[in-house]
Formats: sequence, structure tokens, C-alpha cells
Amino acid sequence: MAFPTQSPYLIIGAGIHGLSTAYHLALELKARGKGSGKDIIILDKGGIAAGATGIACGVIRNNYFQPAMRELMAHSVNIWESDPETYSYHPVGYMQISFEGMHADIASIYEQQKAIDYTSRFIEGEKDCTRYMRGLFDDWQAKNITSVLHEMPGGYANNTKAMYGLATKAEAEGVRIITGVTVTGFDEDNSNTIKAVRTDKGTIETDYVVIGAGPWAKQFWGMLNMPKTISIKSSQTGELAENVPMWTYWSLQEGTLGVDPKMQITNDGKMPPVIHVDTNAPLYSEHDGRLITDQLWGIYYKPDFHFDGIQGGAAPFIVDKPADDVAVDPYGPESPEFIVGEDFAEMWVSGLAHCQKRFEGTLAEYKTHEPSGGIGAFTPDSFPVFDTVRSNCYLIADSNHGYKMLGVGKLVAEDICGQTSSLLIPFRFSRYIEGKLHPVSNSPFPWS
Repeated sequence: MAFPTQSPYLIIGAGIHGLSTAYHLALELKARGKGSGKDIIILDKGGIAAGATGIACGVIRNNYFQPAMRELMAHSVNIWESDPETYSYHPVGYMQISFEGMHADIASIYEQQKAIDYTSRFIEGEKDCTRYMRGLFDDWQAKNITSVLHEMPGGYANNTKAMYGLATKAEAEGVRIITGVTVTGFDEDNSNTIKAVRTDKGTIETDYVVIGAGPWAKQFWGMLNMPKTISIKSSQTGELAENVPMWTYWSLQEGTLGVDPKMQITNDGKMPPVIHVDTNAPLYSEHDGRLITDQLWGIYYKPDFHFDGIQGGAAPFIVDKPADDVAVDPYGPESPEFIVGEDFAEMWVSGLAHCQKRFEGTLAEYKTHEPSGGIGAFTPDSFPVFDTVRSNCYLIADSNHGYKMLGVGKLVAEDICGQTSSLLIPFRFSRYIEGKLHPVSNSPFPWS
């Protein structure tokens, strides 16, 4: 098929946001009698789920201290549940297991989940928490745990299988997915309206552009001459912080323990919820018994047949990147593609053993060369930006909340067609200068 020279809608990125937006936009156009999926093209420099989406952990949860995130995630969970087979979705639930310093935050989450009818259980007190966890895993031994929030919906999806399923749904609506094409720039008129997208295969004229490029958000931000630094107004004091970098790269610490996934079944032989533990209990090495940390730490994990083992991660760390070079590729040869800290395996597996006795003595089973996690492009407050950056260009910058947010594409499609959801308003770019910031929790994870 010849390379196209024109398309009414052009979507950049064949990951979760690009595919979801294309599929739902096709449905919206058809329902409104304004076109069909044949009016939509997706471009990707690699292939379907070739970037961050393809190595995502795949956890789907609603465990957010921020009300806007919680409501957005509840919407996305509904989308996952709408077609679990195609989306390779496993509704096993999710558990946030925490130390006393997070108790009030988690209690607030529970109360607000009840307010939006999101089913969960909340257990308080160290003895009751231990009793509850041992009801699931008889070898549970984590210390300093005083609250457990057990979300019944949610779970995880198999990353690439889910995306190929979503791509099939989009293509069935007429969407064309073109891979191996690198976007190199935009042609704009005097009013800053995008008229065409330049690629290494040719130029495509278009009426509307959607950028859903995950960790490449900074590159496209630069192509559009958006500000490298911004001003942020404090929502508490009203003070203005100036020259704050718009983008920061973080290395996402994830990996896989190469054991039989069934090693993590529950006492009654079922597949367990996704486990997330945050604690201030001292963490000792599974390798030699030395103290790894006596500061706050956290891990998450799940059995996953797609990864063929126990897969999960820990808190990320900031990666130094060239501040002004818009050509830098976070997954390219000049960049550390899958940066995992030298001590990650020991810390994470030691964390598993801290939580459950069955993981003691398993450090040697860690898969040292399996990519997972990758690089994330984070916004100044570590929360997404969903907004137009030109009159006809929509940016989906997920700040690494991406994979679980399957429902964002549906909301963006509706927004493009003139039906703006209240769920998107808290994620506009204008929130920074207006001081409409999301509350900050006591979690060690920047996205919580």
C-alpha cells in the first residue's frame, strides 16, 4: 500500500494511548455520522507496543491519594472490564499494604473509594493486618504494617497481548496502523495550526494530530516549540516557582524473578491480588544479611505467566539526560535503554523475602537480562497532562501512569469531538500556573 499523503486524523504512537484513542475516536466519528476509522492513521517509529507499553508491568489499580486520579482510574478499570478477553485482563484485585506513616492517606483513599462505589476492604491495626494477610498467604511476615487496602476490581493485563487485541479492534473499525515511520516535525500556518506532519517516509497533510508517544513526550514538546521550563503556583501559599523543568526522566525499576508463577498462589490455590507494600521496617539483604536500608521503601509484585515468573518493581530514580536536545531518544542507542540500578535485584528480592517466607533464598533466580520498566518522561508534578497544545493538536502525556489508563483514549476521543469530560479538566497544562495542583501523599513512589 502506498504511503499516505493525507489523513483527517493522524495519531502518533502505537502504544496504549495511541491505540485506545484511535479505536474510540473511530467509534465516536461513526456514532456522530462524521466519519469512520478510515479517517484515522496511527504512525509509530517501531511497531505496536514497541516502546514503554510493551515492557510495562501491566498493573491496573485505583490506589491513588489524589481524587482526580482515583476517578480517572475508576473509569479506566471499567474499560478494562468491558472486554477482558481481548484486553488479556486478569481481574485479580490489588492490595496497598502500608506502614503507619501512610495510614491516614490510605484511610482517605478508602473513604473516597466508597464515595464513588469502588469496592474495597480496609483493614487497620498491625495484628488485624497480619491476620488478614495470613488468611491469603500463610507465610506472610512483613513488619510494621498497620493498614491494608484491598481493592476488589483491578489487577493486571498482559502488556503486548492486550495491545495487539486493542489494535485488532481499531483495525476492525478501519484504522490504518503504519509502523517503521519516524515523525521528524510539523508544518504550521501563521496561526500555529498544524497543516502537515513530516516523517522520514514523506509528509502527511492532516486536520488533527494526537500525540500519544509515552516517554517521547519531551521530544514532541520540543518539536512544537513549547517551553522547556515553566512557572508553577503553589496551591497552598500562592508563591510562584519559576524556571521549573517541564520534563524529567526517571528510570523505572522493574524486573522478574524466574520461578514458577504458581509459587505465589493463595492458601486456597487461587491467583492472588497484585501486592504493593510500603514500609519503614529495616530491609536486610537476602544475599548476605547486611542492612540495605532503614529508610522508607516499597515494592510491588505479582505472578505473571506472560513474564514467566514473579514480576514487579520498586521506586524509580531520576536519570540525568541532556536538558535541551530534543533529538534525544529515551529508548535510543545513545540512551540507557533499560536502566535498572545495580542494587535493584538484591533490594527487590530481599523485599519479597521480607514479605513472604517462600521467597527466601531465591535471589539466584532473578532474570538479569529481561527488559522491564524502561524510561519514563515525568511532568513537574509527576501527574499527566491531557490537553491541546495547538488548536488541532492533542497531547497525551501520561507521566508514566500510562498502561493502566486504557480509558483515557475514550475521553480524549470524546474531547476531540466536542464532549469534554470533567475527568480530564484536572489534567490541563494550565493547572501549573493556576496553582490547581494535585495533593501529595506520603508514598515513596512519585506517581502516588
